[in-house]
Amino acid sequence: MKLTTGILSILVGIIVFQSKAQETQWRGPERSGIFPETGLLQEWPESGPELILKVDNLGKGYSTPVLDNAVIYITGKEGEEDFLYAVEMSGKIKYKVKYGRSWENSYPDTRSTPTIDEDHLYVISGMGEVVCINKIEGTILWNINAYEKYKGELHRWGVAESPLVIDDKVIYTNGGSETSFIAFNKLTGEEVWKTESVGGARTYVSPVIYKNGDVRQILGSTSDYVVGINPENGNIDWKYYYLLQESEGVKQVTISPNSAIIKGNEIFISKGYNSYGVMLIVAEDGKNVKEKWRTEVLDTHHGHYVNVGDYIYGSNWLNNSQGNWVCLRWDKGEVMYEEEWKTKGPIAFADSKLYCWEERTGNFALVNPTPEKFDIVSSFRIQDGSGPYWAHPYIKEGKLLLRHGEVLLVYNIKA
Repeated sequence: MKLTTGILSILVGIIVFQSKAQETQWRGPERSGIFPETGLLQEWPESGPELILKVDNLGKGYSTPVLDNAVIYITGKEGEEDFLYAVEMSGKIKYKVKYGRSWENSYPDTRSTPTIDEDHLYVISGMGEVVCINKIEGTILWNINAYEKYKGELHRWGVAESPLVIDDKVIYTNGGSETSFIAFNKLTGEEVWKTESVGGARTYVSPVIYKNGDVRQILGSTSDYVVGINPENGNIDWKYYYLLQESEGVKQVTISPNSAIIKGNEIFISKGYNSYGVMLIVAEDGKNVKEKWRTEVLDTHHGHYVNVGDYIYGSNWLNNSQGNWVCLRWDKGEVMYEEEWKTKGPIAFADSKLYCWEERTGNFALVNPTPEKFDIVSSFRIQDGSGPYWAHPYIKEGKLLLRHGEVLLVYNIKA
């Protein structure tokens, strides 16, 4: 009876925590690239699944479209401004709203994917303006130029962060010498806390939530560190120096484009550019971390990776235009395969299949997650739109949502 009661308590705790997660956000409910859809097609026709919606002439971007109550929310750059578009499934633009200044230097198109919390929607402009929008009406409820107010330090491609909502807070990565991370009240925009500066510029990582036992933390990154933050007060519980040790001939990689994925008390994160990926073990009390293993094979560029069963799947960086597809064992980092298919790109998982989109020519593949080989079931090529294929796939309600530059595409993948 005690065992049963204990199990029920754990299950209730899990249900309560999951109910507070943002269902509609970048890379799915847990920001892990794992989408909880079922009843999806297990193979596609040669021409691909049925295209049920195409919307052209949106602002250009690399951000992901998200679907909520039959409306698609997507950001795009027009001129020098970032816009949010609400698109009905008929293709009608319900509204569009200008929410901030775009990044205007190298690769300037929008990267921030909207995060939806009930009737509120949160985005960050390319120049670091944190904005709360009424999801129904498209009106701005509050906005803060966090970059200027907190003297942030931008990296070479501006802001690529999709805001994390946790409890009553919206989290923003600042970088610089004043503070590294800031929490704003999600309803008012008032500052709740700001962390100490751990060092390094802001980078391109969207924070995620770590939860194991009684420990809950925000996992974020600067150009120099990965950190675990207490969400209640902003205290830095631990920090991991994510640069190679200085030595002759070592090139430091300060570009950090990928969020962590989590399993139990273990965290995997990779930063590309011939740096190393690393598995970290978080202490039971959440106050420190240690390395479990490193990999030089899965140095993911910015397409991220997913954990399915005992394995990690993703693509690596050979150079800025080339990469292979990789499977590692979660527990040891052992390379199960490294195979060439077109080039690297974004990855997601739903209903027993990997969804892989190579970034150079737009081939999109449905792949069996097996450690034996990169096992393609079906593939087709997407030619609408312009620029590299960097936006991450989004899967919900039996639909596959993709964006390529100025074009939004929705496919029916329900079986």
